[in-house]
Amino acid sequence: MTAVADSRPVGIIGGTGLTSLSDLTIVGEENASNRWGEASSTLVHGVLGEQKVIFLARHGNPHRIPPHEVNYRANIQALYDAGVRTLVGVNAVGGIHRDMGPAHVVIPDQLIDYTWGRASTFFEGELEQVTHIDFTWPYDNEGRELLIGSATKAGVPFSGFGVYGATQGPRLETAAEIRRMERDGCDIVGMTGMPEAVLAAELGMRYVSLGLVVNWAAGKSDHIITMAEIEEAIEQGMSGVKQILERSMAGLGRLSYLPQPA
Repeated sequence: MTAVADSRPVGIIGGTGLTSLSDLTIVGEENASNRWGEASSTLVHGVLGEQKVIFLARHGNPHRIPPHEVNYRANIQALYDAGVRTLVGVNAVGGIHRDMGPAHVVIPDQLIDYTWGRASTFFEGELEQVTHIDFTWPYDNEGRELLIGSATKAGVPFSGFGVYGATQGPRLETAAEIRRMERDGCDIVGMTGMPEAVLAAELGMRYVSLGLVVNWAAGKSDHIITMAEIEEAIEQGMSGVKQILERSMAGLGRLSYLPQPA
């Protein structure tokens, strides 16, 4: 095996199936807990080429934690403590935009948060001062460009833009809710994009989302949404997601580190 570069690992947070990337060598696992609690799953350490990577299964292994009960703070803190400064969130989403149907990959550039009641900041409790971070651009642009370049080279059908609407879950949305989100400017809808993105920003991490459309959003097709439909789209589209990740890891690992907000 090629010698591993002495650099920080790139984090990937998503489903357990992401540890089956081509040419990935798993080198170990560790339990992770911190002042926010236990992470959703063990941190899986691996090497892809010369790049160190760390995987975390957002919903646990097996998939058992609903999106509104994920301990996002413990997850992001655990990855940060393990040395991750660049993080890819892989998200299953519903398609609202007419070009973003099942099995399509989306690399969003904006988001709207419709979630409620989730622990959504590290800056609370007995603070010495109040901290307000800039969140104008929720996704790291350099990281996005790397994903876009990798998708282009891999020939994976994708959209290099999109507004991610983050909803509470675990239920899917109503057709009226999707119509409202479309009026708001949302292109895709998911349940895990927030507060993951803002927590990463609060720690000064580069964060990008790699979305896989697994169904048309409510009211965007002539049938109800079924798990069979979702599973078929995941099977069709996950190979493209993995190709993008495989081609992106080395570049993501070379990105400079952002300063942690004061």
